[in-house]
Amino acid sequence: MKWQGRRQSDNVEDRRGMSSGGKTIIGGGIIGIIILLLNMFGGENAQMLTPILEQMNQGQGAPTEQRDLTTKELEEQAFVKTLLADNEDVWSKIFSENGLTYKKPIIRLFEGATETACGNATSASGPFYCPGDQKVYMDLAFFEELKTRFGAQGGDFATAYVIAHEIGHHVQTLLGTSDKMRQLQQGKSKAEANKLSVALELQADFYAGVWTHYNQQMNNMLEEGDLDEALSAAHAVGDDAIQSKMQGHIVPESFTHGTSEQRKYWFMKGYKTGDIKQGNTFAEL
Repeated sequence: MKWQGRRQSDNVEDRRGMSSGGKTIIGGGIIGIIILLLNMFGGENAQMLTPILEQMNQGQGAPTEQRDLTTKELEEQAFVKTLLADNEDVWSKIFSENGLTYKKPIIRLFEGATETACGNATSASGPFYCPGDQKVYMDLAFFEELKTRFGAQGGDFATAYVIAHEIGHHVQTLLGTSDKMRQLQQGKSKAEANKLSVALELQADFYAGVWTHYNQQMNNMLEEGDLDEALSAAHAVGDDAIQSKMQGHIVPESFTHGTSEQRKYWFMKGYKTGDIKQGNTFAEL
């Protein structure tokens, strides 16, 4: 992916290098894996894990020490700042074309654990968007986990896809889609509520594709293999792929994010059409 030399956003909080006073960060072992799978690309579902995460993080203090970021971390920071700027430019354009104003979100990079308006989060949470403070939270170690444990291809555009997906949840918050989804879930069975959650997640994938479409036009960013990296990441985090890998069988009524094929389909539909009006995933429930 071509990203150097473009504008970088000021809306990135880099909390890496901050120490928690030597206290242990919970997130490894089987508990960490379970939470990672439950909350992968959590979006709105991240809030459901708040009590668990808070209990696991009991005793965590405020950061007491800070080290200088490494050369690699500074490059990662520049990469994320550039991607966020690209998202800001694309969504500001789309909103403006539709008579709306785009409110820019913030991305917080952290390692180990951090506090959010949705409760405490650990690295095991995976990247997620919190509507309470309109921030995306990411521990970049997630992407190595995605590659080594879940078989994703990896690469910089896999990261770009994940960020664009989480910004897609921010778009849903601004448009009121998230609130409407939660209202529709009230009084529904768990299986029916899960279907609505799947539609929300697939729409965020569609928005990631729309961003890719526009950003390619604006910045000619794509290189050979980039779309394959995004599709590989989308495949790896499909509910069916995760369930098959972790428990040997799938339970469709428990899906909350969509199958691998659904996630790839909606990302590519967004990329090919670039038309935000064609992303009504709720109509296909």
